[in-house]
Amino acid sequence: MKTHSVTNQAPALIDYDAGQAPVIHEALQRAGAQHASPQVHRVGSLAGSADAQRLGDLAEKNVPVLHTHDRFGNRIDEVEYDPAYHELMRIAFEENLHAGAWGDADPNAHLIRAAKNSVWQIVDAGHGCPVSMSYSAVPALRANPELAAIYEPQLISTAYEPGLRHTSTKRGITAGMSMTEKQGGSDVRANTTTAEPLADGSYRIVGHKWFTSAPMSDILLTLAMTAEGVTCFVLPRVLPDGSLNPIRIQRLKDKLGNRSNASSEVEYENAIGWRLGDEGRGVATIIEMVNGTRLDCTIGSAALMRHGVDQAVHHATYRSAFGARLIEKPLMQNVLADLIVESEGSMTVALWLASLTDAAQRGDERAATLRRLGLAASKYWVCKRGPGHAAEAIECLGGNGYVEDSRLPRIYREAPLFSIWEGSGNVAALDGLRAITKHPETLTVMFDELRLATGSDARYDAALARLEQRAANTAPGAWEYETRGFVGELAQTLQASLLIRHGNAAVADAYVGSRLERRHGVYGEFDSTIDARAILTRSPQMQ
Repeated sequence: MKTHSVTNQAPALIDYDAGQAPVIHEALQRAGAQHASPQVHRVGSLAGSADAQRLGDLAEKNVPVLHTHDRFGNRIDEVEYDPAYHELMRIAFEENLHAGAWGDADPNAHLIRAAKNSVWQIVDAGHGCPVSMSYSAVPALRANPELAAIYEPQLISTAYEPGLRHTSTKRGITAGMSMTEKQGGSDVRANTTTAEPLADGSYRIVGHKWFTSAPMSDILLTLAMTAEGVTCFVLPRVLPDGSLNPIRIQRLKDKLGNRSNASSEVEYENAIGWRLGDEGRGVATIIEMVNGTRLDCTIGSAALMRHGVDQAVHHATYRSAFGARLIEKPLMQNVLADLIVESEGSMTVALWLASLTDAAQRGDERAATLRRLGLAASKYWVCKRGPGHAAEAIECLGGNGYVEDSRLPRIYREAPLFSIWEGSGNVAALDGLRAITKHPETLTVMFDELRLATGSDARYDAALARLEQRAANTAPGAWEYETRGFVGELAQTLQASLLIRHGNAAVADAYVGSRLERRHGVYGEFDSTIDARAILTRSPQMQ
């Protein structure tokens, strides 16, 4: 029985170009990479399409299934994914969102990859895990030129070929990471997995791993103990003779989010691996991979923020209440503008870090030093801001945002992962502290960078002076107590610096006023001096 007509509901945000964000194209323009804008729009149109959104929904709903044995009782240790997951992976590889940047001659290859990845991220974050690890494995593999020569050409290939076969039979492969154990977590020096050298140069690996994401990857980078200490190894899932490496998948994790991605517990039952880097230097070797995935955590958090605010602005543009559209209400304008400010600050610093990766690859030591501290601080701060941002975006839609059909609950579940993956908040903050205390030049170079924004906003100048004074007055023994506060303040000052120099004037003004001059509280606590309407024009949904 028809009882009413459906009115005053926003249409679904679908079949649109998710790559329209001005902050992305401005970053490409600054770097001289504007030729990549059509690529971003192409990926954005794919990401915003009904077909891609449906693939993401299916991959999220139909979670991976572990098959430990075949029907005859043979151990197979295979994870079955929904076909939608494989299609998302195929598109990601075809669009060069994985490791291709390492083999690309474009001087802005890593920035372009980051821009496109941030747009594609909205479809499904789960398959982004093996995409990111495949990207991040390349610099770690280069610790052993022989292994790099074997695996790097296949990692940078745009061919996606799932299934357990020896890598020599594949055009393209994926890489995973298998580091932490039950008793240690991020403290990998507490690991108990052992590696025994064999006569042919390989090692026998025995032990367990508490978190191994994407266990169907063709190769896993693993940490194990030798006589010299923590050492890094490459373990193929399939050995050269075609037999399965005895990497036993015990179970898959039942996670809050990231459900399309299989995260597993594994046992190494005399598994075979090849050493990557020197014995006892495993942490220094695999940190090259960790830094790549930390960059992608920052990009991923910023991407989820942008997607959340796109949905919120879209809803407010169509929805009316109390006699006017929500977008015309001053309080809603403040909330939405504040969400845009957070999103643009986060995306600006994420793409800046990707540009530093390009510069560091060209031999720019200053860029490498800036990236070292900037990445630690930004991974800490941007990823911490994600969950609150997602919650506020949901609230903009009210009950409509709380239901699964809106896809916003998925963002809310995904957001905490980026703060946990590759070291939770304390680990990321301590990594920043380690850079400051062990290599003081990193802070010197960072302050030099931050001073480039002085002279145009007295509030920023005062905030930077306070930060420098805080660094100078912190006693050596007190640094760890100060770490979260200092690293967070540094991250915000860095974002403000980039927005002042390169960003939209209204966004920069609001960021400095709400984050540096006053401590940011609940979203939307702007005063009348903030030009919320000007900030709202940054949203493609307002065009």
